[in-house]
Amino acid sequence: MTTYHFALGSERFFCEEEPLEEVLRERVTNYKSREKEIDFWLVKQPAFLEAPSMKSFKDQCPQPAAAVISTNKKFITFLKLRMEFVLIGEFEAPSDAIADPLASLATAA
Repeated sequence: MTTYHFALGSERFFCEEEPLEEVLRERVTNYKSREKEIDFWLVKQPAFLEAPSMKSFKDQCPQPAAAVISTNKKFITFLKLRMEFVLIGEFEAPSDAIADPLASLATAA
């Protein structure tokens, strides 16, 4: 199993109110210049929130939610410091409760 760290907030907060796109774009550029594999993803309406162990996070987060998920704990800590109004946590996957760490409940429009 792999440990995934996440920063969780409302989709509106991440996609409209905060400069998340800019932060992620800068990080991608940095990774490419260092030939480093991408280890973070933006997931709208993350399915991991349906796991029983994630109930408290789901209850605290305005819906629809979005999460930046990463295997890099330092990056998630950076996002928490940069964006302040996000919840952070972690989970292990794949597991019985979370089969796919990047799964989304969002439907295509």
